[in-house]
Amino acid sequence: MDARTGLPVVGMVGAGQLARMTHQAAIALGQSVRLLAASPDDGAALVAPDVVIGEHTSLADLEALAKGCDVVTFDHEHVPGEHIRALVAAGHTVYPPADALLYAQDKVAMRRRMEELGVAGPRWRELPPDPVAAAEALEEFAAEVGWPVVLKAVRGGYDGKGVWLVDRADAAAPVLTSGTAVMVEAAVPIARELAALVARSPFGQGAAWPVAQTVQRDGICVEVIAPAPGLGERTAEDAEALALRIAAELGVVGVLAVELFETTGGEVWVNELAMRPHNSGHWTIEGSRTSQFEQHVRAVLDYPLGATTPTAPVVVMANLLAAGDDVVPAGIDERVHHFMARWPDVKLHLYGKGFRPGRKVGHVTALGDDVDEVLARARAARDYVAFGDPSGDHHE
Repeated sequence: MDARTGLPVVGMVGAGQLARMTHQAAIALGQSVRLLAASPDDGAALVAPDVVIGEHTSLADLEALAKGCDVVTFDHEHVPGEHIRALVAAGHTVYPPADALLYAQDKVAMRRRMEELGVAGPRWRELPPDPVAAAEALEEFAAEVGWPVVLKAVRGGYDGKGVWLVDRADAAAPVLTSGTAVMVEAAVPIARELAALVARSPFGQGAAWPVAQTVQRDGICVEVIAPAPGLGERTAEDAEALALRIAAELGVVGVLAVELFETTGGEVWVNELAMRPHNSGHWTIEGSRTSQFEQHVRAVLDYPLGATTPTAPVVVMANLLAAGDDVVPAGIDERVHHFMARWPDVKLHLYGKGFRPGRKVGHVTALGDDVDEVLARARAARDYVAFGDPSGDHHE
């Protein structure tokens, strides 16, 4: 408890853009946030007053963060489970708990649990660690489901990293000989990708936002449209109910993003899970009565959850992906000035991150009534800030 405010202190492991936006949401609630940052130059560390410098793999650094916090949570899933259990054994409250977070850390564990719950997903197989045995198992699997297949790192992959689409056995050799634990999935005939975002409190209260459509490029989310255009009411309701059920069955506390495939046959399959605020939910800052970041703070503190009603019929979030490797691109301040003049209704979020090719450095959010118009406006605004070019063509 913060003696100055009489309100709780939330510890967050990680200090990237998710922590930065969680901190911003917590300010309005009067909550204090303490961050564990790898560097004082991390995006959230630039704006938060209470920062512990350390590593998420160090139990000592995690204990330094947790001391004096009412709850500890995460802006990524990479904290070792044994460290989380050690914190809990020492009397700290940590959400989501290690037993739940496992299913966002380990894709094999997640697939097994989804099968136990009867949740639809692609056919898959865990590959043995020996490269020769793995190659044989891969060939057998591909003979059953057909090429291409998708190789996935069992742990640690994100933003397209740790995922490989291969169309023959020899193309998989670099992955199978890398020493990385790997699983294989059948390639899904995807019509589009969706995300069902929900939150759950320790009390068991749940809340769901409308299912959104996510647009990926090279494994990185570039746009989110909420609600997902043309998604049937029954399908949307079923997806929200599925995400809430998964959160309850796994014992999730906080925000849960269930990444989904809508197949060409009209089915909805689970792809992956994330137990934290998620890129697919950035639209909720302006597009929902309660943002995912405020909701995550409410949930981990066991406060009643907020309304998830959309504030507009259509919301589009477009990520700003750095095109160059400048620390800060030349003329960025001038671009921001012109952006605000030209699109006064579009909201800009910059994360305080260095610009490296393909890195998420910010996003824009546009609201309106017509999907095509809102999407075009978001793309044009995004492209102007990212490239100095408002054509809206950089989504291709």
